[in-house]
Amino acid sequence: MQKYTAEELVPHSGGMSLLDEILLVEEDKLKAKLQVRDDGLFSRDKRVPAYVGIEYMAQAIAAFSGYHAKEKSEDIRLGFLLGTRKFVSNIESYQCGDEITIQAERLLQAENGMATFECRITGSGVEQNARLSVYQPDNVEVFLKEKS
Repeated sequence: MQKYTAEELVPHSGGMSLLDEILLVEEDKLKAKLQVRDDGLFSRDKRVPAYVGIEYMAQAIAAFSGYHAKEKSEDIRLGFLLGTRKFVSNIESYQCGDEITIQAERLLQAENGMATFECRITGSGVEQNARLSVYQPDNVEVFLKEKS
């Protein structure tokens, strides 16, 4: 059992909090699971599009970052998904009720807050892979003002 719940690690709430449980956290890896829900923004006719897997992966990365921040007694900070490369999926959509496991492994972490993760989603008949680039600025408010 992990020290923290997904809700404690990911700065999302309500219908956008998608992870159910953190299974494992290591120095460069996180493993989480969830049950694909029919009560959220993404479900249509008991199905969720496969591309929502990118959001599942991004939330696993957020949980990874949140875990390491908490371990250092730091505040959990917002991050941004910059891009996705090599997204491969053997499904067009998830069936609501599917249980899936999300793995995120940090490949690169720059001092400026940019990072790259290799991610994988597996479940019964589900196999997805992608490489996500993310950015976590030191000060989100300043970053957003500079971009507007």
